[in-house]
Amino acid sequence: MSKKCIGVLTSGGDCPGLNAVIRGVVKSSSQLGYDCVGFLRGYEGLHDPVRYLNLTPENTTGILNQGGTILGSTNQGRFAATVGVADRIELDPELLAGVQTTINQLGIEGLICVGGDGSLAVAQQFHEYGIPVVGVPKTIDNDLSATAFTFGFDSAIECATNALDRLHTTAASHERVMVLEVMGRHAGWIALHAGIAGSADVILVPEISWTGENVCHKILNRESQGKRFTLIVVAEGAELPGGGHVAEEQIGAQSRLGGIGQIVAAEIECRLQRETRVAVLGHLQRGGAPTTFDRVLATQYGAHAVRLILEGKFGEMACYEPPEISSVPIAKAVNHLRQVDRNGSAVQAARALGVSFGDCKADESPLAFRSDTEEVATATDIEVDADLTLDIAEAATEEALS
Repeated sequence: MSKKCIGVLTSGGDCPGLNAVIRGVVKSSSQLGYDCVGFLRGYEGLHDPVRYLNLTPENTTGILNQGGTILGSTNQGRFAATVGVADRIELDPELLAGVQTTINQLGIEGLICVGGDGSLAVAQQFHEYGIPVVGVPKTIDNDLSATAFTFGFDSAIECATNALDRLHTTAASHERVMVLEVMGRHAGWIALHAGIAGSADVILVPEISWTGENVCHKILNRESQGKRFTLIVVAEGAELPGGGHVAEEQIGAQSRLGGIGQIVAAEIECRLQRETRVAVLGHLQRGGAPTTFDRVLATQYGAHAVRLILEGKFGEMACYEPPEISSVPIAKAVNHLRQVDRNGSAVQAARALGVSFGDCKADESPLAFRSDTEEVATATDIEVDADLTLDIAEAATEEALS
């Protein structure tokens, strides 16, 4: 290649916005006089056999609103660098040497790796070996630390929210309990945000322990108010009350989650004899066109990744720190999950609306401060706190007016 060159690849599970990143990289590179190549099927295209496409503004026109990735992707193969959380697997040095040879032969000044925690763990090993890489965070679970949002998340919660909207009408019509199972291996961000936006009555996430008794108590509480249907959204990674997950174990890879929705439904039918139906969104959350937010965010990530290469900031990952796009070391982002805070504002807002997280009875105070080591505040405690707050506010007002 006659001109300077930038490489890009998409790795791990697909999601809406990957093509927007590719487009952002290609157009930015072209503006700066760089050629751009895209490696096929993630990291696998980097070595034996080397497979890539020459990317230009012309052959990437019209991909902004397309789901998936024109480069292909995989979360399996020779470049698997993690099994589970923080379980790093060292890559074969010969494999790394082969990648380095490919980078040198193609004259690539920097390689942009688009992926989640596992894919970026590979990029970190590339960096440690001396391969010039930068990262772009991608995961619908939004569980990658060091960034406020990953692209793909907004599109996933729109899909889940739309499903809840549809389930709401059929649940109300037939007076049924409806359980929606969504993705979320280690973090319940999709379930939480979609649950709030889709008016779910119960939200079950990996970060908050739940029991079937408490879920059923919420259903009975709603029935006592004349509401004969209930919407439940559960993350696939939510732990069972007795511990463990509903999953299929796989040799040399993370377990394949799925089926928690059926467990929740069976528990409800057994305890309450209520007709309960289950819907599993599965890979529907990964498909389709990206939302406006994801298109903008992914485009910014692509352009900023090119800037990181030009500035020689290898081993860095582009990140979103509202309202700016900045960067952090990849090592700071991988193996550190960003999980739902059980006492965070979103959870507390949901509780204030009467949403149950399955960790307490429906008639316990929704505004109580909750943790695993502290008791639930009583209604009397909250009234006292409210009175004290009011007294402080009145005293401050009198002082300001004097």
